[in-house]
Amino acid sequence: METYDEKTNTCGMICLKYLLLTFNLLFWLAGGVVMAVGVWTLVEKSDYISLLNSTFYSASAYILIAAGAIVVFTGIVGCCATLKEMRSLLIVYFILLLCIFLLEIVAGVLAYIQYQECFPFCQQLDKELQHNLKETMVQKYQQSGEESITSAVDKLQQEFKCCGSNSSSDWSDSVWILTPSNDRLVPDSCCKTPSNLCGRRDHPSNIYKVEGGCITKLETFILSQLQILGAVAIGIAFLQLVGMILVCCLYRSLKEESY
Repeated sequence: METYDEKTNTCGMICLKYLLLTFNLLFWLAGGVVMAVGVWTLVEKSDYISLLNSTFYSASAYILIAAGAIVVFTGIVGCCATLKEMRSLLIVYFILLLCIFLLEIVAGVLAYIQYQECFPFCQQLDKELQHNLKETMVQKYQQSGEESITSAVDKLQQEFKCCGSNSSSDWSDSVWILTPSNDRLVPDSCCKTPSNLCGRRDHPSNIYKVEGGCITKLETFILSQLQILGAVAIGIAFLQLVGMILVCCLYRSLKEESY
C-alpha cells in the first residue's frame, strides 16, 4: 500500500496545488487592483467628491479599499490551505470565496442597471448632484476658507470643458460674481483658453456656453465609472468561480487520501 507522502506527490495533486496557487496569485493581483482603484478615487478624484458635499461617494471609495483588503486576506488563507493541505482551512477558504463571489455578482449587476429606472440610490445620485453641485459653486467659490472648493470647481470646468452646474447662467447667482469689486461674468476657468480676467466676456466663442453645464458630464463620468467597476466585479467573480472549483477538487482529493 502506498504511503501518504507518496500519494500527495501524485501528478494530479501537484497539478491541482499549482493551479490553485496560480489562481491565488491572480486573486491577489485582483485585490490589489480593487484597492488601487479605491486609493486612486480618494487621491485623484477627491476634489469632485468634495463638490458633492456628501459622504456617500467617499464611502464608496473606502468600501473598495476594504474589499481589496478582504480579497488579499482571502488569498493568504487560500495559500496556507493549499500548501499545508488542511481540509478545514480549505472549507474556510471556499466559504470566503463564495461570499465575495455573491457580493461581486450583485454589485456588478446593480452597476449596470440604468439609474433612471432603478431603486432610490439612482434617484439620490441624480438629486444630490443637481442640488449640491450648484449650491456649492454659487455659495463657496472664491470664498475665504474654501480654497479647495475653488480649485475643484476650476479643475472640473477645465477638465470637462463646461461652465456652471446646469449652464453658464448659474454663475449669475454666485456670491463671488455679485461682489461689487468683481467685474467678471463667469470664472476664468470657464474660458476655452484660460487667462487672467478672461471671464469678463461670456460669449460662446470665449467660454464653454453652448457645451452645457458640468452636471450632465459629471453624471456621465460617475456612471461610466460604475459600469467599469461592474465589469471588473463580474470578471473577478468568474475568476473566483474557477477558484472554487479547484478548491472542491483539492478538498475531494485530500478526503480520498485520508482513508
